[in-house]
Amino acid sequence: MKAGELLAKSEKNGGTTLLNHLKQVAAVAERIAEAASMDNRMARLGGYLHDIGKAHPYFQRKLQNSVRDEFSIPFRHEIASLFFLPLFSHEEWIPLVDMIIAHHRSIRQDAREQGILDLDNLEGSEAVFERHVEGWDEWSPSAIHILRELGIPTRAISKEEALEAFRFVVDHCSGKQLAWSKWKGLLVGADHFASALNETTERHVTNTFLPPDLSAFCRRSNPLFPLSLISVDDARKHTLVVAPTGAGKTDFLMRRCKGRVFYTLPFQASINAMFERFREQLPEETEIRVLHAASALTVKSAKSYEEKVLQDKVGAAVKVLTPHQLASLICGTRGFETIAIDIMGNDVILDEIHSYSGIAQSMVMEIIKVLSKLECRIHVGSATMPSILQKSILKLLGGKKKTYAVSLSEGVLTTFDRHIICKHQSFDGTIESIREALDENKKVLVVCNRVDAAQQRFERCKRLFPTVPQMLLHSRFRRQDRSSHEMKLREQFDAVEGACLVVSTQVVEVSLDISFDMMVTDCAPLDSLIQRFGRVNRRRTAESVQRRVLKEVHVIEPPKDSRECLPYDREVLVASYAQLQNGPLPENVLQKKIDAVFPRVGRVPIDTHLVWQDDEFQLTELCHYPSSVLMEALNIESATAVRQSDLKQYESGNSEERIRLEIPIPRTAKFRRFTHFGTSKYGTRPIVVHDDLYDETMGLQWKEIETVL
Repeated sequence: MKAGELLAKSEKNGGTTLLNHLKQVAAVAERIAEAASMDNRMARLGGYLHDIGKAHPYFQRKLQNSVRDEFSIPFRHEIASLFFLPLFSHEEWIPLVDMIIAHHRSIRQDAREQGILDLDNLEGSEAVFERHVEGWDEWSPSAIHILRELGIPTRAISKEEALEAFRFVVDHCSGKQLAWSKWKGLLVGADHFASALNETTERHVTNTFLPPDLSAFCRRSNPLFPLSLISVDDARKHTLVVAPTGAGKTDFLMRRCKGRVFYTLPFQASINAMFERFREQLPEETEIRVLHAASALTVKSAKSYEEKVLQDKVGAAVKVLTPHQLASLICGTRGFETIAIDIMGNDVILDEIHSYSGIAQSMVMEIIKVLSKLECRIHVGSATMPSILQKSILKLLGGKKKTYAVSLSEGVLTTFDRHIICKHQSFDGTIESIREALDENKKVLVVCNRVDAAQQRFERCKRLFPTVPQMLLHSRFRRQDRSSHEMKLREQFDAVEGACLVVSTQVVEVSLDISFDMMVTDCAPLDSLIQRFGRVNRRRTAESVQRRVLKEVHVIEPPKDSRECLPYDREVLVASYAQLQNGPLPENVLQKKIDAVFPRVGRVPIDTHLVWQDDEFQLTELCHYPSSVLMEALNIESATAVRQSDLKQYESGNSEERIRLEIPIPRTAKFRRFTHFGTSKYGTRPIVVHDDLYDETMGLQWKEIETVL
């Protein structure tokens, strides 16, 4: 096959020629190297060389589905690529090997046992070499021709020289110590970027790794947002801000940023809202991306295919995501080096950090440690954070010598008094108050701790108030339906005048810019309750502050049965409920109340799952773990379901179409026999549920139905 006909991708994946793919990866690699202060030339050479082994006839036939793999040793094109090391000086071999040999497989203990050291141990060096060098005299000239077109000085390479290079690679990998590789992170990031964009790569890469214009966050200076009156011109590297909802915290944190921004939030709904806010406030050309399980739906209004596929790639000016998306940094799972190379030296905002508990909070604290090692500027914000947690975070950030710690005075806090507490023994006791509020044309928000409770209360409210616009929002909708509900919440229920009633779970708790006139809520941990209260009387005006307008929040007593208190600990709920008294809730006493409920940091030891132990890295360079018990434990909604009627479309669709149809469920739900009608072998391998269990208004309901035979 002629050099110009060699492909890097199959026809169904774009049919990109090998020459063009190498050019595209090299262009991105150079850009990453420039941003990371690495050797541009070396990065370019790595991009040129990384896939040249795809010139092998076996790989080309495989792209055309014209081979049957009868070999005991799998063909790994990255191994064949390194046979061309003799074209480069010996001092260049090490970074080239580090970029190339592990850009698809861990060198050792690969999940499919296809890492170079795995193959070497299983089959022996000679057999692995012979498998990859087969037909060398026929195919190496085509590869060399491509490298010559890329501007690399070339010559013919003998089979003996290729063997010498191969032995060097094996010896080099065998001697790897505990460390992580910037070169690997660079090449993997470049390869993923170019593979997603193909022919438009070089046009899009010019817009990457550019810091955003954040001047939009510097324009609002108003006593209603007291943080807007506080200067951010402080030389200390990190930031810790504790201030009430509506004090201008987001603007303040963004004003503290100097480079590219990674903005983390705990919930999908709040991430989507922040993403939309940034798209409205930042210049149109700003590379803003969003990353969570259903981010493909968030960018459904994207102007192009390229905008969609860029979401998880390196180089965004602003990326909005959950800390779980950064968990591979501490767990050493696939892609952690690329995340590290992308984020290092930039600004990371950890917003609403109080929302994490147990394992998740421990994870966030460990992420802070690693971000600090990567020389990031770390900015932590919360409306409700126990003092003990503040002290713990401040210590991790290097204390007040390195951290600009900001809070509001008691006098300013009094201007944030917005709520009147009304305590109730049951939901029944709140019905009359809901009726009165709706009769007065008010917007009412009912927040439940559990999805099944939210569904039951929504059905009851529909019967009690049939003429009032109502909606239900929780995590157990098809992703496309939930996305529609979130938009409806913002554009219809929040923005339009008149009475309405929204029943939700804690998905509305953080950073959703919605404002209701009254709330009824299950008792939750006090810090979470205060966040919920922030959805009521949220938008302050000079008049409302002067008149001291207070609006009602009705809190239901915790159940007596601990099981009914889940996902929260009953002791915490009882302590939180005890801190609330009927009547006005002064903002300036909330910190003391929170500290009374949370006298200590409830962290869970996770050291055994970490690749960083203090200053020591625990994983061999060029290796990654195929999975992480910690990440699985954190990803409580990682299991999915799909309706029977959606199954055919799900299995025939692309990844974005599948995401739309998936219903997030707890892992334990996979074992509910009466909901289980088989499991798909495609996508996230969702369980299949009968259509009678799902309704676009109610979401997925765990109710027993007759088995369909």
